[in-house]
Order: sequence, then structure tokens, then C-alpha cells
Amino acid sequence: MSDSPAPLADPHLVFDAAEGRRDLVILGSTGSIGTQAIDLVLRNPDRFRVTALSAAGGRVALLAEQARQLKVRTVAVAAPDAVPALREALREQYGAGEPLPEILAGPDAATQLAGSDCHTVLNGITGSIGLAPTLAALEAGRTLALANKESLIVGGPLVKALAKPGQIIPVDSEHAALFQALAAGTRADVRKLVVTASGGPFRGRTKSELANVTREQALAHPTWAMGPVITINSATLVNKGLEVIEAHLLYDIPFDRIEVVVHPQSYVHSMVEFTDGSTLAQATPPDMRGPIAIGLGWPERVPDAAPAFDWAKASTWEFFPLDNDAFPSVGLARHVGTLGGTAPAVFNAANEECVDAFLAGQLPFNGIMDTVTAVVSEHGTPPTGTSLTVADVLEAETWARARARELSAKATAEARA
Repeated sequence: MSDSPAPLADPHLVFDAAEGRRDLVILGSTGSIGTQAIDLVLRNPDRFRVTALSAAGGRVALLAEQARQLKVRTVAVAAPDAVPALREALREQYGAGEPLPEILAGPDAATQLAGSDCHTVLNGITGSIGLAPTLAALEAGRTLALANKESLIVGGPLVKALAKPGQIIPVDSEHAALFQALAAGTRADVRKLVVTASGGPFRGRTKSELANVTREQALAHPTWAMGPVITINSATLVNKGLEVIEAHLLYDIPFDRIEVVVHPQSYVHSMVEFTDGSTLAQATPPDMRGPIAIGLGWPERVPDAAPAFDWAKASTWEFFPLDNDAFPSVGLARHVGTLGGTAPAVFNAANEECVDAFLAGQLPFNGIMDTVTAVVSEHGTPPTGTSLTVADVLEAETWARARARELSAKATAEARA
């Protein structure tokens, strides 16, 4: 392991550590990660200051309220047609004569903010549209608190080419757990990474028992409160497959040394097994403010960032093997991660389209992975020996989305025939 490339995320290295209050840019501020990050900032004004916010544009009233609370210089929305409503919402929040923040709009607005003057960029955008802001933050030399796993999945080589040692701090609960546990040893000490999965709402069901589950059932996650796309990804365990690829890229650990284990309580967020037989587990009650605090504050910890356990209260922690037949997503993710190139982008894009189709009632639950598997199979083995470009990723994603929509529509038509 000593001759392998430096990992993207290394708790022993901190990129551009700063004393005093850190200036932050929060991308995806009205989503689950963004709102919890803002809660953390508002409770720690001596440690963090937010200079800019970005959002998709669907919740302008909340974005305006956030802007006023944080006194930001700039707000950005991806949807240009949301600007009039945002400006009106800002006027309602700000007093008469009080200057409004600058407004940026368009698909590149978040990318522009990611390269702006600050210490840390929190990328809490959902989906592969987070790739361009991730690259912009890295190129601008910002510390990147990365919650947008998709940008790393689809553009792994691009991210690795830009990131300096210690520049990325992971915000996923699983990768923040691995990050903290890895601080206890050297890379040569690591035998394997163990990524935990809650099992989602359908843990213990067979593949045939999943055939007719509903949208409402799939959105009823037993331990985490998340956005709809991530919640469905948790139900299919696609989220866990993406995290396996992410762990491989972040920590430079081979796929055969990254294990997934089902832990329904979601107390242990992941573990590192060392060569001496020791296993270190990072555990907290399920709450994303802890991982967010690691991403924003490392190498310092933020006091009372999230709830702690009441060790005087009895509890049971369970661990089960993964059912790869009912949930083939993790195995498929290992496959596309090993293929590399544009294969992970195809996997992710096809899945995003299939999740949308399922949420719209146009595809059965098992049809998500059946369709994604078919799209990945048609894509085949990506070319080797060539450098991946953003254009390659976008072209592969465009094809995968179109093909996934075609196959989903075909499956719907056949089911109704």
C-alpha cells in the first residue's frame, strides 16, 4: 500500500487549515444537507460564516430566509425563471432600504460560487450535476466538504487529477466514519473497510416480495430522514453501491477489501479493520449534523454538533450479511467501479432516471435495478488507456438517461398490455 497513490481523503493531512472563523459557501442550501449545515452554523457563529448560498430554485422563500439569517453576500439559483420570486422573497425578508444580496442564476451559478473567495465549499447538491461545482472548488484551491457523492462517482479520475492531499473532507455519514477511524492508524495498517447499511425499509424481504412495493413504502426509511432520491437509493441499496465506489476512490482501498454489512439501527456508521485484528467503529445516533461538522471543522471538532448516546439506556446493535440476490445494486456498483471510465457515470445516470420513473409510478421497484443493469450491460466495457474528460462523462450520461427512459417506457407498456 505504501507505493499506491495518496488517498483523496486523509485525516492525517488537512488542506489549508485555518484558525479562527471559516468562511463557507453552501451549495444545495435548501436541501437536507444544506438546512442541517445552516443549523450548525447558526449555533456556532464564532466558528463559521456563510458568504454565499445556492439552491435549485424550488424553495425561494426558504432560500431568502436563509440569506437573511446568515447575512450572505450572494445567493444563486439554477432555474433562471425563479429569480423574480426569489427577489420578491428577499424583499419580504429584508427591511426597507436594506441592500439585498447579489443574485446569480443559471445552470452554472453554483459552479461560479464554488470558485468564489472562501475557505470551505460544502457541496450538498444531489445528483451528478454536482460534478462541475466540485471541480471548480478544487481548482480554486478551496477545501471541499463533499456530500455530493455522485460527482466523485461519475468523475473520479477528474477529481483525483485536481484534488491536493487533504483537500477533500467527506460528509457522507459512512465516509466521515471511515475518515475518523482511519486517523487511528497508517494506510499500511488497514486490512479492510466495512461500510454499514441500514438495509432500508425492505430489509429481510426476498426479491419476489419486493415486486409490488409502493412509492410510499419505499420512502418510509426506518432510521434516516433524507430527500426522496437518496431515500429510494437507500431502499434499493444503490446508495450503498455508490458508497463502495466512493470509498475506493477516497481512500485508495481495492474493491475486494471493502465490505458491506447490514446494521439496522444505523448507530455504527462504518468501521475500519486493521492488520492486527482490531476493528474501530465510529458510532453516533443517526444525525447528519455530526458528519457535516467534521466536513466543516476538521481537524477540530464542533462541540455538541449532534446528539450523543445515553449509555445508561439498554440497546441492541445488530449486524447481518448483505442479501445480494434481493439487492444486486452493490455487486453491480463494484462491477462498474472496476470497469472505470464512463461506466460509473452510466450506472448513476440510469439509476437517477429509473428512480424518477418509479416515483412517478411508471416503473416497479424491481424494475429500477433491472433497467439499470440492462443499460450498464449495453454500455459494455469503456475504452481503456484514454484520459476521461467532462465531455466523455456528459456524453455517457446523456446516452444512459435516454436509454433508461426508453427501457422504462417499454417495461411500462408491456405491463399495461
